Amino acid sequence: MERVRKATHAGSWYSNNPKKLEDELDGWLQASGLDKSSDVRGVIAPHAGYSYSGRAAAFAFGNIDPGSFSRIFLLGPSHHYYTPKCALTRATIYNTPVGDLTIDSEVNRELQATGKFELMDLRVDEAEHSMEMHLPYIAKVFRGYPVKIVPILVGALNPENEAMYGRLLAKYIDDPRNFFSVSSDFCHWGMRFNYTHYDEKHGPIHKSIEALDRMGMDIIETGDPVAFKRYLEDSDNTICGRHPISVFLHMIKSSSTKISIRFLWYEQSSQCKSMRDSSVSYASAAAKADP
Repeated sequence: MERVRKATHAGSWYSNNPKKLEDELDGWLQASGLDKSSDVRGVIAPHAGYSYSGRAAAFAFGNIDPGSFSRIFLLGPSHHYYTPKCALTRATIYNTPVGDLTIDSEVNRELQATGKFELMDLRVDEAEHSMEMHLPYIAKVFRGYPVKIVPILVGALNPENEAMYGRLLAKYIDDPRNFFSVSSDFCHWGMRFNYTHYDEKHGPIHKSIEALDRMGMDIIETGDPVAFKRYLEDSDNTICGRHPISVFLHMIKSSSTKISIRFLWYEQSSQCKSMRDSSVSYASAAAKADP
């Protein structure tokens, strides 16, 4: 029985007009100036409204050679629903204004059989934006190619469970037909986010935020999940996709495929200059299989 997850954030977080959305995605992808590469096996990309992060996300999705893959794993953090585990969708179709995406029900069943995943209600699924904001880019880039998706909502995992899910999912990295889309924004700064870390040695507040983010990005590029966890504990940086990123780093560590992560773009929603200001940071990375 077909069960459709509607594009619930279309019309608010991004355009629900197919022509307008298509033109925006085309424009951002072309402006990125990136060449498609069959070595790109995954991305880290933001998930804010497209007026804020649409351009930044193109620096992740512009790398992809769509003919190289048959399955896309989508890992996104849970913003509204608490679970200490990872959750799978009950849907069979994910709707977007620029084309629908089919769930890989066979892999869903395989993961469910491990006993480590819960199933999320369609209501929970549709309320979450972190994975939905990747869907139009995926639908656009992979249009015309027979790909299926495996959405995984990553809950508030402890370090042991981050490592466990990483080991469990590592075998999928070793299949070169699998692609991984990891959803995360970076620093949420300001009183409204209860985070106002400021190191004056960097100059203006926005430069301090950038230095903090780039420290985290550099550590992610090392592929070391333990170092990333230590960075988060030391800095308290409000990276909302910390758990999906950590799971992905553990996957890479546990797989037999050598994967290197490189960040290609960084920007902030605004430049904070006083303690009354606020901003969210967006960074895009490509994960490549080493030759």
